Amino acid sequence: MTRTVAPDHSTARTAQAGVLAVGVLALVAVCVAGIAIGARPVPPGDVLRALFAFDGSDNHLVVRDVRLPRTLLGIAVGAALAVSGALIQTLSRNPLAEPGVLGVTQGAGFALTVGTATGIAVTAWSTLVAAVVGAVLATLLVYSVGRRSTLRLLLAGVAFSAVLQGLSLGIRLMSPDTLDRFRFWAVGSLAGREQTDLTVPLVAIALALIGAVALARTLNTVALGDSVAQSLGANVARVRTLTIVTITVLAGAATAVAGPILFVGLIVPHLLRRLAAGSVPRLVGYCLLAGPILMVAADTISRVLLPTGEVPVAIVTAFLGGPVLIWAVRRYGAGSL
Repeated sequence: MTRTVAPDHSTARTAQAGVLAVGVLALVAVCVAGIAIGARPVPPGDVLRALFAFDGSDNHLVVRDVRLPRTLLGIAVGAALAVSGALIQTLSRNPLAEPGVLGVTQGAGFALTVGTATGIAVTAWSTLVAAVVGAVLATLLVYSVGRRSTLRLLLAGVAFSAVLQGLSLGIRLMSPDTLDRFRFWAVGSLAGREQTDLTVPLVAIALALIGAVALARTLNTVALGDSVAQSLGANVARVRTLTIVTITVLAGAATAVAGPILFVGLIVPHLLRRLAAGSVPRLVGYCLLAGPILMVAADTISRVLLPTGEVPVAIVTAFLGGPVLIWAVRRYGAGSL
């Protein structure tokens, strides 16, 4: 008689806890580095005193008023982009999908272009509102066209994004003032964004992240295929709708605040998929840590990369993520990703 060996679930849970612990420590380390490193280096001791014994000195003001809010913004944007990327890749069963494929980025850019050209988006708050509204409306339009199938949804998103990009470019070319104002948002950066009121987008991101965690277990079933999921009692249409809403809020709020930073939502779920071993809740949990780590680290590098000034963080994430993605494809093969 063959003896069946039961899987050691305690060992698996211990390994997962170890991965999460390492992720938390890495996030704390990059956050401390992000607060201490910059054009004006701040000693770690001053960082701690600025947080817990503020005395109004120059170093303390830099930490409290600039770098701490910027680091928190990097955490929120990184988590939003990484988790939204994991959700869209799981929903579409396409490892090359990323949030921009639903029209989120181009919708935000088109609305911002129109708002700037018409004089509606003139303040930081109105710019944020215009970008979020544009992202939501673009996603609703794409979903109304492609809601019957995932493939149709992706094709509609790509086509609609191309149309919006062309229209936005035409408006900017006809209006030099609009082009100049659009450049600040289009570079994809955290610099200067921490000075605006971020309460609404950060609350929206936090609520959407909670929703993503709640949806992750059901997405495990939907990832098996629509027929299998329906046979197991899952309401596929409802899950798909809620997931798309969550993706739109996460990517729309992050894009509205920081501009188009597309690579984080693609590369982070790629690298973590094997580690998650097919578990969507585990993948979402890992993305909640890895996305902020990548974003804060890239933002820190962007401050010191050139002696003449900062580099947009979107460029740094592309330089960091591109070689990593090439290595992953060569090491494991595209199919395993």
